[in-house]
Amino acid sequence: MKTYTNPIYPYVRSPDQDAGPVRHPVVVVGAGPIGLAAAIDLAQHGVPVVVLDEDETVSVGSRAICYAKRALEILDRLGVGQRIVDKGVGWNVGRVFFRDALAYRFNLLPEAGHRRPAFVNLQQYWLEEFLVDRASELEDIDLRWSSKVTRATPRGERVELTVDTPDGPYTLHADWLIACDGSRSPVRNMLGLESEGQVFRDRFLIADIHMQSSFPTERWFWFDPPFHPNQSVLLHRQADDVWRIDFQLGWDADPEEEKKPERILPRLRAMLGPDARFEIEWASVYTFQCRRMKSFRHGRVIFAGDAAHLVSPFGARGANSGFQDTDNLAWKLALVLAGKAPQRLLDSYDAERTFAADENLLNSTRATDFITPKSRVSRTFRDAVLELAKKHAFARGLVNSGRLSVPAVLAGSPLNTPDADADFPRGPGAMIPGAPAADAPVRGPRGEWLLDHLGGEFALLAFGDAVPAGEVAALAGAAIPCRVVQVGGGATPGAVRIEDAEGLAARRYDGRVGTVVLLRPDQHVAARWRAFDAMRVRAAIAHATCND
Repeated sequence: MKTYTNPIYPYVRSPDQDAGPVRHPVVVVGAGPIGLAAAIDLAQHGVPVVVLDEDETVSVGSRAICYAKRALEILDRLGVGQRIVDKGVGWNVGRVFFRDALAYRFNLLPEAGHRRPAFVNLQQYWLEEFLVDRASELEDIDLRWSSKVTRATPRGERVELTVDTPDGPYTLHADWLIACDGSRSPVRNMLGLESEGQVFRDRFLIADIHMQSSFPTERWFWFDPPFHPNQSVLLHRQADDVWRIDFQLGWDADPEEEKKPERILPRLRAMLGPDARFEIEWASVYTFQCRRMKSFRHGRVIFAGDAAHLVSPFGARGANSGFQDTDNLAWKLALVLAGKAPQRLLDSYDAERTFAADENLLNSTRATDFITPKSRVSRTFRDAVLELAKKHAFARGLVNSGRLSVPAVLAGSPLNTPDADADFPRGPGAMIPGAPAADAPVRGPRGEWLLDHLGGEFALLAFGDAVPAGEVAALAGAAIPCRVVQVGGGATPGAVRIEDAEGLAARRYDGRVGTVVLLRPDQHVAARWRAFDAMRVRAAIAHATCND
């Protein structure tokens, strides 16, 4: 590739190879984005992690490129968010075309007061390189390249692994194994487990091209364009003047033939014009799939990312949902390892993330059905909707060029404490128990955004002088600590005091004076009350950690 050279990470012999089977608290299989995120999150919780990867470099080709606002907020906590935003291409606006005309445009982040854009586009190899750099900064991460897991065997309170290396195989034991080894997941196969779902009879070509262009930084999607009739096309801009173009091919297309330059170039010329100057960087052909495992936890083996669930690319739900997997898992596993929560807390990872996976699979399946109609009647309906969308707003809600990734609202989570006060809002975007925390601009000692003060541990967001100083200290000193973040009011010793710079925090949390909102370490709302009650807060923390 002209714009990127893959780094080579050297194989280093581990002391484990010269000892008897060494036991580690956590082993992660796979040093892709999700495996690295899991390791970094656990290390930031003080958990030592061994990461095993059979390769010696990062992703070859751009692969996953669209990172949603929620994923960026998670990556901020992992210490790489700003690098991704600085290198990548942020966007909020998309356009949908039908044949040779614009059907409509949309804005995924129409309101101000958010730190991150709706999406940032960045090639996966850059993201992985940044995550490797971050992992290398953390003493609790042992990242082992050229280390292929060839056997995984549960042994009661541990998992026994055989790891093949350039120096030969060795045995490793793990208290907990996290499988982040991709859609074909060798670990899943070793355990005789299956991923169930649907494979769609259609194929798409990905072509990454290096090109300087005046196209705006937006998502453009064409249905039945004149340059690729009866099919669909997607255009995204990435870093370094690299553009991602997806061409629908149909089920009968030969994947190996379609990746050849002599097949790709005519499609690009038809789309971009005979005078466009570009170079092909990378190409691949993929098939739509929507699949997941029945359960993401199997004893002491836990699956995350594509190893657990697989969706078609339109909607950017793959990597984004994978980051939410590890965000959900890390704090729970850290508490279990510390003896502060029972193992059944990990069952909530399965309950919450299979729910989120089903939501993603449903949206991905609907998008696939709209993009690739399977009958003449379906196509006639789709085309009529697109024609109506040019003039009528109601029809735009029926268009599905890939419902773009949004975080799951875990309203049915077993860890939630239901509202005790009836006057809290419950509509879309409300901070109900299970909702991911909304950001807002603030003024405070640790950053200028509300989410800078939340996450990593339990936090109680208090509006005004809601929490007495003695209770602030008691919460901070508990076995499972909870920091108090106070919005406005006087100076309460021990609390982190911030100012609601534009009044958006109060609006987004319905934060009247006295209101308190309990947030989990992964920034999901656990409970909310109109007045502070120490017993209720402690009970909600116990409930959210399965200690009740």
